[in-house]
Amino acid sequence: MTPVKYTKEVIKEGKRIRWPHREQLIPTVIVVIVISTFAALFLSLEDLTAGSLISQLTQAFGGK
Repeated sequence: MTPVKYTKEVIKEGKRIRWPHREQLIPTVIVVIVISTFAALFLSLEDLTAGSLISQLTQAFGGK
């Protein structure tokens, strides 16, 4: 398959997509942003906790 034919088929399929209406899209976007923010905060807290624990273990067992 040539790149030109592939591109034409991708555009053709893109036109067949049924995009959601604004009333459906806005709440979905808000849910994604809230979940992403929660996940980022949780993972950041977990990373800070693990870093602190590793630092304390290093100091306890004679590290620098």
